[in-house]
Amino acid sequence: MPFVVAALVLLGLLCLLNLLLTVGILRRMRARTASGTPFALRPGSAVGEFAVTTTDGEPLTLASLNGTVAFFSADCAACHETLPDFLAYARAQGRGNVFAVFGGDEPDTVRALAEVAHVVTADLDGGPVAAAFRNTWTPALYVVADGRVAATAGRVHELPVPAGR
Repeated sequence: MPFVVAALVLLGLLCLLNLLLTVGILRRMRARTASGTPFALRPGSAVGEFAVTTTDGEPLTLASLNGTVAFFSADCAACHETLPDFLAYARAQGRGNVFAVFGGDEPDTVRALAEVAHVVTADLDGGPVAAAFRNTWTPALYVVADGRVAATAGRVHELPVPAGR
């Protein structure tokens, strides 16, 4: 009988320890989700160096990058939902101030983006621009000024309104 009591007490303590660990993990996950953002680079962060060629054959480097940078993917449903708003936004900003990185094989989408933005097609790993931004998800929108991130957003309506517009 004393063995049964000892086993039950030990089992009860193990269950209590398991409950405490689970609560601790849930608190940590909630804290990370509430304060976290999927953007590795936040406003004020420096963008890494890169050198690529756009679909028009123009060289693009960090030094020539000022304006909005958007990351889209062919297999991303949210990207397709955001695309019409982004195209309207890009038209309003002017092609010289908008850059798009597109991953996947959708020539029609790349063509539509190329009308309003400088477009870079991405490799499967995201390519050098994604590496410079440390970007791993889509859609992702960045406003860049002087080699630094000025703002980030997941949707066009979350971007800051430029002065004078």
